Amino acid sequence: MKTDTQLQQDVIAELNWEPSVDAAQIGVEVKDGIVTLAGRVSSYAEKWNAERAAQRVSGVKALAIELDVTLLGLGKRTDADIARSVENVLQWKTFLSNDAIKVMVEDGWITLSGEVDWQYQRLAAADAVRYLIGVRGVSDNIMIKSQVTPTNVKSDIEAALYRRAEHDGQNISVEVHGADVTLTGKVHGWDERELATHAAWGTPGVRKVVDNLTIAY
Repeated sequence: MKTDTQLQQDVIAELNWEPSVDAAQIGVEVKDGIVTLAGRVSSYAEKWNAERAAQRVSGVKALAIELDVTLLGLGKRTDADIARSVENVLQWKTFLSNDAIKVMVEDGWITLSGEVDWQYQRLAAADAVRYLIGVRGVSDNIMIKSQVTPTNVKSDIEAALYRRAEHDGQNISVEVHGADVTLTGKVHGWDERELATHAAWGTPGVRKVVDNLTIAY
């Protein structure tokens, strides 16, 4: 198991390795395996990429994000301009009807709402707007239409975990209540954790996934 000092050095090195991040503007603190990123970034996309870079480092148990998005020069746009760009990019990059997703922009912060059939559609909408110029943050409040058959959901997710797990998928417990799924147990890293939640979201009609998984290194 890595010490906090080793983990800090690895996270700093990973941030330096990530070309989309100005690592010199980001401070890294670590206590008991919990990593805190603090400082300033020039866009929401840079903030997102910094978070993802830290998650890639083995040994990170949790992340605390204290990064401020400071827009400079051409990065500043009006909310109306951003809203128009959001509507356009959603039409270009997603296969959703025009009225499926509602958009609100306040002080550069985008809030997406509405209903879609699948989790991948929800993720595609958030991915499409994350890299727009002038965006300071994204709140994804899009809901998934419930189409589940509860008796089959548990077995379908467990089968998917068994197919995909790098380690013993039996370490993950699946509980289903209506259209909501709760995952508990231990995984061996952020990648395996993401794999488990992706398997749960891949079941048609799942409306919510509660991730209570812990990372055991």
